[in-house]
Order: sequence, then C-alpha cells, then structure tokens
Amino acid sequence: MTDSIQVFKQNHIRIAAGDKVIHIDPFMTDSAPKDADYILITHDHYDHFSPKDIGRTAGRDCVLVVPETMKEKAKEAAPFVNSTVTVRPGESYDFGGIRFETVPAYNTAKPFHPKKAGWVGYIVHADGKSVYVAGDTDATDEAKAVKCDIALVTVGGTYTMNAKEAAALVGHIKPETASPVHYGGVVGAKKDGRKFADAVSSDINVEIKISF
Repeated sequence: MTDSIQVFKQNHIRIAAGDKVIHIDPFMTDSAPKDADYILITHDHYDHFSPKDIGRTAGRDCVLVVPETMKEKAKEAAPFVNSTVTVRPGESYDFGGIRFETVPAYNTAKPFHPKKAGWVGYIVHADGKSVYVAGDTDATDEAKAVKCDIALVTVGGTYTMNAKEAAALVGHIKPETASPVHYGGVVGAKKDGRKFADAVSSDINVEIKISF
C-alpha cells in the first residue's frame, strides 16, 4: 500500500486508492500528475489551499473536499473542479467510492491553527488500509487516539510538531508505517525527515518519501 502513496512538496500527498486518485493539499505541483478524482484540503493556509495548484492536479470530474469553515474561500478553486463538498472535524464520510474520516487538526500551545477554525486531518481508507494524513496539528488528544496503518505526520516545527514531537505522536498511534511531511521547504530543514526517522520507535517502519 505504501507504494501507492507519493509525497511531493510540503503536505502534498497523492494516494492511488483502487480506481480513484486522491490528492491532499496540492502545492508547488511541478512534478505531480493532473489526475485527481478527489482533492482533500486540510485548511486554508496558502501552502495547503492553492487554487492554482488545485487546477494543476484536478482531473476531469474532480471533487474538492474542504472543511466547512472554508466554504466561501473554496469558491476560488471552483473553476478548476467539478464540485465542492464540505466536511466537519470528527466525522465519517463516503463520497462516490472513497471512504474517509476527519480528525480535528489544531495547535495546543501556538496561535497558528486554532481549534475553533474547524480544520482537519484525514484518515483515508484504501485497499484494506487506513492512511492518516495529520495536517497542520500538534500532538492533540484526538491525534493520539487515531487508529491507522499508515501515518503521514508534519515534522517541520514552528507551525506544527517538530520531528521529536511527531515521533512521540507516532509512538502513541503505533501504525505499521510512518512518513514525515511538511519540512525542507516553507518550514523546517531537509534533515528533519532523518531526525524523525531516528526518533521513531524501532518497531515502526519509517519511509522517507519526500525527495529534494
């Protein structure tokens, strides 16, 4: 299953799920294919919600999925997609062949991602596996309660968890495989991926998917 997951820049993740392709937070999409059946957005910061990059990755009948609090802002991307649907934190959804859950994504001791904003991470169910894309979050109680097979967690620090904090979160979740994202570009250093891998418990497989 991990072979069907690609990580591009920042939090841009592509998941091939059966006959569907899901892109999450497309950003700086120079190397990404234009094949998204669904684009899932975690929140409205420019490096996660980029209408230009949505246009570059959206397939012919693409559905855009955004937090409910982004309903108005999502109209900026309307010309590039077939339709837009909204989601709330802590819910389960089944849209035309893809099944996923939303997890609240927020900071606990920083001001950048307030809980009241209603932003989310996603647990995507695909090919018998569950893939958690944490989004811009700290190690919240909701994040620690996630059950998944594969976890993609932010490690760049400043606005989210740093490598050590993300490794501790993965230790709570205990997925089969974990991958670091959101580093080496807008925020964080290229070495943060290796810092994360070194800090993760040895019983959890780590795959570093971002290439620079």
